[in-house]
Amino acid sequence: MKRRHWGLALSFLLMVIAPFVVVSSYLSLVAEDQYGSTAGFIVRSEESSSASELLGGLAQIAGGSVSSDGDILYEFILSQPLIRTVEERVGLREHYSAHWGSDPAFALWPDASIEDLEWFWRRVVRVSYDQSSGLTELRVQAFDPDTAQQIAQAILDESQKVINALNDQARADALRYATSDLDEAVARLKTAREALTAFRSRTQIVDPDSDLEGRMGVLSSLQQQLAQALIEYDLLREQASESDPRVTQAQRTIAAIRGRIAEERRNVATENPETGADGRDYPELLAEYEGLMVDREYAEQSYRAALASLDVAKAQALRQSRYLATYLAPTLAETSEYPRRLTLAGLTGLFLLLAWGTLALVYYSIRDRA
Repeated sequence: MKRRHWGLALSFLLMVIAPFVVVSSYLSLVAEDQYGSTAGFIVRSEESSSASELLGGLAQIAGGSVSSDGDILYEFILSQPLIRTVEERVGLREHYSAHWGSDPAFALWPDASIEDLEWFWRRVVRVSYDQSSGLTELRVQAFDPDTAQQIAQAILDESQKVINALNDQARADALRYATSDLDEAVARLKTAREALTAFRSRTQIVDPDSDLEGRMGVLSSLQQQLAQALIEYDLLREQASESDPRVTQAQRTIAAIRGRIAEERRNVATENPETGADGRDYPELLAEYEGLMVDREYAEQSYRAALASLDVAKAQALRQSRYLATYLAPTLAETSEYPRRLTLAGLTGLFLLLAWGTLALVYYSIRDRA
């Protein structure tokens, strides 16, 4: 072996063998046993149907999306407020820093700040969230199984409180929006009815359609009388002369009926202050009346829909529309799973070997070019 070969072997010993032996010895002799606790849950949600469905007569309860609630819980579990709460409940600093003197690699330093504790929290708490199914799996590591289970249970309890808070806020918002919609619908209905009352007071006509039917009935009756008068006049002409007073009277009767028919038609189609219709013709009155009736019918439908929506919101407020369903309660470990000594030792040896090989290749590459 040449000198460079001895140097390469020495570098392998110092860069690979020695660190690997140190890490393996630490993992097997120094590292404290850690225990894991696993929990699983899913957020279930039920939402009421929309107002558009209520207008169509549908008032059913349908399952809502839970992805947004799951995302909220995922961020909450890794957030600083939850860490503070669990710290007050379990004592995270006291537990994880108790082995600082014997196992500094896997323990928390005693004077850790809340930011340090937040960094360390992501090492001992792992959250797996599946957005497609909404399932969330929680894994907690601690130096004894009871503490791991307590931390997992504390996370579930605080997560349930968050879901309850979201549920209460959703209830309050639903009631507030439904009440506001109902107030607007009541005001709209009141305005539409007042406009219709003002129209009837101004025109002195309760229902223009009925009034028009009455006037058309008068016209029909006058036309029947005119037809009867013309028949009687024709019969009288066959029996009497033009100078007969009865003929003259029949002509006057026919003329009076025709005048009355013409007057009634003018009252229907033209302006006439004497009709009691505010000096406006019937087509214009009918158009205004139909517009007011459409406004009132729409206001009544909106009122019924808003009232039904408020009833649904009140029914929703009486029950839990969001809840945390735990399908796997926090487990209590009987054997130590962490740290994974063989896995860590193998990864350490692999990365040390890769680093040494890369440096050796770089050295020989530079040496060959020199």
